[in-house]
Amino acid sequence: MSHKTRNMVRSLQLAAAVAPLLLASGAGAQGLTEQQQFARGIYQELVEINTTTATGDTQKAAEAMGARLRAAGFPESDVHVFSPAPHKGNLVARLHGSGARKPILLVAHIDVVPGLREDWTVDPFKLTEQDGYFYGRGSGDDKYMASAFITNLIRYKKEGYKPDRDIIVALETDEEILDANALGIQWLIKNHRDLIDAEFALNEGGGVGLKNGKAIRNSVQTSEKVSIGYLLTVKDRGGHSSLPRKDNAIYRLAEGLVRLSKYDFPMNLNETTRIYFAKTAEVDKSHADDIKAILAPQPDPAALARLSENPGYNAQLRTTCVATMLEGGHAINALPQLATAKVNCRILPGEPVEGVEATIERVLADKQIEVTPTGKAVLSPPSPLNEEVMGSIEKLSKEFWPDAEIVPVMSTGATDGSYLRNAGIPTYGHSGLGSDVDDNRAHGKDERVLVKSFYEGEEYLYRLVKMLAGGK
Repeated sequence: MSHKTRNMVRSLQLAAAVAPLLLASGAGAQGLTEQQQFARGIYQELVEINTTTATGDTQKAAEAMGARLRAAGFPESDVHVFSPAPHKGNLVARLHGSGARKPILLVAHIDVVPGLREDWTVDPFKLTEQDGYFYGRGSGDDKYMASAFITNLIRYKKEGYKPDRDIIVALETDEEILDANALGIQWLIKNHRDLIDAEFALNEGGGVGLKNGKAIRNSVQTSEKVSIGYLLTVKDRGGHSSLPRKDNAIYRLAEGLVRLSKYDFPMNLNETTRIYFAKTAEVDKSHADDIKAILAPQPDPAALARLSENPGYNAQLRTTCVATMLEGGHAINALPQLATAKVNCRILPGEPVEGVEATIERVLADKQIEVTPTGKAVLSPPSPLNEEVMGSIEKLSKEFWPDAEIVPVMSTGATDGSYLRNAGIPTYGHSGLGSDVDDNRAHGKDERVLVKSFYEGEEYLYRLVKMLAGGK
């Protein structure tokens, strides 16, 4: 064999060896498949539209996603973009099935909390990929799910998929403001209930917990705490700062807040949190003994105290109230006539709101500190542990994350799932998005999502919805 022929054979052998690797890595300059590139494009478009609840434009985002669906062949009659107010937008889109079963509803909010450029290391309204992460405001909360639902709805359409039930996607505004006058899911329930009526819904609230890069749990949110704010007010006659008195509005309020900071509401476990802790004890060996001790018929107070030092566990154990805003006085050279603080409480489902307010007043131990609710609590029943939903999640999760426990959870934060539950649509918070259990940046500086988790979660939701929707 000549030297030239030998080189040609080696080249062909090398090409044959490399070809499967190239196919596995997918198309495109970045090694992405065509589907992944498409998903990334929708994700980037959503993240880079500033949809800050108070100052951004969710209407623009809703219209952009509507345009994507229409371009993919969805008829106008199945793509509805609503604008209840200027710069406020909701999208409701439907992929028709055979109608053999009641629809499934996929919900994601497209509004975000503020992100200030001077606080971030990157532009919060530009999708930045670096160090294995996607950075951007809303990258996880909740534009990952919004983009995944739109991407997958288009994918189903292109495949000619015919489910047994309609698949409805609702992208909503105003989720982040927790206000009775919000124009998102509450507005849709009131004005277009027929378009979103479903047997059950998937929403944010439960993700895949990673520890040292390994998936340890896959959460399903079945209930959530009740959020309510209180305004604490102290009034005084004031006076000149050159003649100070011991009775000072700021001091009085501060002393009451210190007493509140040292108070812990009683432990109160419900069905969901008992299962959560029982499952958690199997994967968190460092806290396993303490968890078992608080699950005992006679909980160990010392174990409870140790677990309560962990903010995540503490929020599952009890109602919490925390001061979040403080203001007082009107001039540097005047005694304060007014001091106020805002306290945010997250109340366990089933606990009476009135009892929490009474507890705050008792702990403050000062009748001159006036306590006033700043909103109305939205109570909602937990969603039942639906066998079809939980069974599908259990089966599919084992394919993606074999060692992860399926854990029902109660969200310590609030979502619009409470309004859906109250409207008779059981709602399950379940995203398939993996994130480090010790690195939660939602609402914070440099919000980010693992690149690997983004593509993995998008594929997981694609398959899960098909399992739940049935058909061919």
